[in-house]
Amino acid sequence: MPFDYDEGFDFEPFDKFLSADESTSWIRAWTGNQELTGDEFRVFGQDGTGGYATFWLVRPDADILEQPIVFFGSEGELGVVAKNFDDYLWVLAHGAGPYEAASYGGETSKPHEGFTSFAEKHAPHAKKTAKHAIDAAKSEFPDFEARIRARVRH
Repeated sequence: MPFDYDEGFDFEPFDKFLSADESTSWIRAWTGNQELTGDEFRVFGQDGTGGYATFWLVRPDADILEQPIVFFGSEGELGVVAKNFDDYLWVLAHGAGPYEAASYGGETSKPHEGFTSFAEKHAPHAKKTAKHAIDAAKSEFPDFEARIRARVRH
């Protein structure tokens, strides 16, 4: 399903994750920390400003779809978007992309019919508003931003 800014958010999913080398280059550029690798992230898309949405591989031995989704903005925005992929589908269903989730907490979102149908089909058990999904993720991972900011070197 295409993402269209006219429908509330601007996001382009990639056909595949960034490679390990691309992820390492990205996280080093974002943080200025040349000691980091991109091993704990699987970047799967970006917004129009160049901000990245990524799975954060923080749950040992969990499937990738059970990992939280986080956002790294091109201007330093940073935040937890959803605690897993099912919740992410409901964030999208309520019209919030990764940037909007991280920056506004789903407060400015409006339902999107196409994504709602998709979420109802693929994650009916996880139904919730964008704000509820984002708040649940922030509650489960309250230290995400501090953990990342502690690694910044520029």
